[in-house]
Amino acid sequence: MGTGVQAYISYRVITKTNLPEFEGPEKIVIRRYSDFEWLHDRLAERYKGIFIPPLPEKNAVEKFRFSKEFIELRRQALDLFVNRIASHPELKQSEVLRVFLQADEEKMDRARSYETGIFKRPADFLQMFKDVQSKVSDVVLGKEKPVEESTPEYEKLKNYIFELENHLAEAQKQAYRLVKRHRELGQSLAEFGKAIKLLGACEGDMMEKVFSEVGSKSEMLSIKLQREADNLLFNFEEPLKDYVRAVQSIKATMMDRANAFRQHFDLDQERKYKELNLEKLKFMNPEKYAEAESEFRELKADSEEATKKFEHIVRLMNEELARFQEQKTADIGLAFHEFAKGQAKLAKDIADAWRSILPKLEACSTS
Repeated sequence: MGTGVQAYISYRVITKTNLPEFEGPEKIVIRRYSDFEWLHDRLAERYKGIFIPPLPEKNAVEKFRFSKEFIELRRQALDLFVNRIASHPELKQSEVLRVFLQADEEKMDRARSYETGIFKRPADFLQMFKDVQSKVSDVVLGKEKPVEESTPEYEKLKNYIFELENHLAEAQKQAYRLVKRHRELGQSLAEFGKAIKLLGACEGDMMEKVFSEVGSKSEMLSIKLQREADNLLFNFEEPLKDYVRAVQSIKATMMDRANAFRQHFDLDQERKYKELNLEKLKFMNPEKYAEAESEFRELKADSEEATKKFEHIVRLMNEELARFQEQKTADIGLAFHEFAKGQAKLAKDIADAWRSILPKLEACSTS
């Protein structure tokens, strides 16, 4: 839609449901990539501890931005993103998902500009100021590195996630090279086919007929290689890339967990410190005891709330990891099955093609 530098892609999102929270059994809306971003970011804010499904990358090389291949890859990834949310037991109940799937374009624009626009809510400005002030104070005062959660189970999880990310990224990189090699070989066979036909025409007689058939087989195999390259891209390389993005989502949740742990730890330490001071104050300065006791009760409530928040994130992460492992096994297994099936068929087609002209080539070479 649009023209020139203002051009963009819109997506038709079709929802079919029997859930009573929705307006009807079917709804069709038009969404831009920024709407999908809005949905992702709102879920990430409201569902700490849950692995929010990843989005495809935002940026694309300008000349490829409207290519058929890029548009289809992004459409496929956005389709997967929305359906993962819709099938998640917690996320599918979110109000922001219902807005995304049902609101008309005007309401969607209002919702997006309200929460992600230039004019932030006052609470956002206050929090931003506090965050900056805290960071500056840490630098000036030379505070030590914040304490981190270091249980054996969590250390094991962190090591697994970082190793998984590295191995998935390497597998995806090699899968992309396979796609590239298939396309290069396909292009080379097409050019070889044309060249061998011209050579046959130059020779004439029996050679022309045989070389023409060799050229035709080369061009036919070129098309098969290009098709298999597309199959590898969409059904093998892209699923691996999707799981590289999924690990990034897990790491974002781990960051939320780390922040919750620090808040829980800091408040708990402060509570213990003030509890000791409160006991001293009871005997040394009774006049200030009542005020200090009231402050301590507030601090204790905040500390207990922070602990509950941290424990809630830990529980959710454990559930999410089990779901992630099960889904990953199924998805990666299917990707490798498609890879092996495609390679087996391609190898058979190549062997059959060359085998079919061997008798004619043998006759030509002995005549």
